[in-house]
Amino acid sequence: MNPRDEQALDAAKLYYRDGLSQGEVADRLGISRPTVSKLVQHAKDRGFVSIEIHDPRETGSALAERLQERFGLVEVRLAHTVPSGPALTRELGRLGAAVLADEVGDGDLVGVTWGDTMYAVARALTPQPRHGVGFVQLKGGLSLTPRSTNDVETMTLLCRGFDAYARMLPLPVIFDSAEVKRIVEQERHIRHILDLGREAPTAIFTVGATSPEAMLFNLGHLSEEERDALAARAVGDMCSRFFDEHGDIALPELDARTVGISLPDLRAKHTRILVAGGPTKTHALGVALEAGYATHLVTDAGTAGRILGDRPAEDAAVGRPAT
Repeated sequence: MNPRDEQALDAAKLYYRDGLSQGEVADRLGISRPTVSKLVQHAKDRGFVSIEIHDPRETGSALAERLQERFGLVEVRLAHTVPSGPALTRELGRLGAAVLADEVGDGDLVGVTWGDTMYAVARALTPQPRHGVGFVQLKGGLSLTPRSTNDVETMTLLCRGFDAYARMLPLPVIFDSAEVKRIVEQERHIRHILDLGREAPTAIFTVGATSPEAMLFNLGHLSEEERDALAARAVGDMCSRFFDEHGDIALPELDARTVGISLPDLRAKHTRILVAGGPTKTHALGVALEAGYATHLVTDAGTAGRILGDRPAEDAAVGRPAT
């Protein structure tokens, strides 16, 4: 440890543990206030300081309890942050990782999907002391465009966090031909992975919106006609299975070309952790909950309010209309 590390530790202890102001720390150590600020930041960068915020609203709010009762959920955790964008995705990932850590025990097999939200869950996961845990990919993840699904990165981080083994599904999520897809699924290795995905008692997944910006619309698998049909008939997707207002398959001919777990098999799992939020996913998430696809929910307070028919607090606070 070098002298700067030692000085940073002294400054950090006075600032965080003893509750002194940066000015008081500067007087105590005989240095300038800007130097104290730099030393405190150095202590953070070196990992000498970790900050945890325990927000009781995430698990114990009346809003969470109403969602839990309305949809028969085992658990609800709510993010209280900006209503959309990267900050929301990070918070959903953090809470999703916490639920996953609570629910996964030694020897468990867990089904996983991909996307920005699932990648955020994997990135937020801290090392968990488990033995014999396995993660299996629930749907194909290869892209035909530069847009990445981060399926490999997500699985890698999850396995690193639980010291687990991975079962990847090295296929595109949608084939050009239902017949080709059927033939490929008969290959022994692929069949084994698909069977594991069905058998896994736990799944963590998200819902996607049917908008031009949605990831699944930008992987090169859908024709223009299919995108138009989905925009007219689907409200969202789970595990890349597009569903309608009733939670049923919206476009059967497209579903026949889709590689991955079916919606009935997903709904049959014992533990179903659904992580999703934001205005664009509100409708799809509400339908998924009504149809009983989740046992555990991670979303944000604004989305929860919209699903329950309330005006989100953050909208009311700044005079914006709810979306």
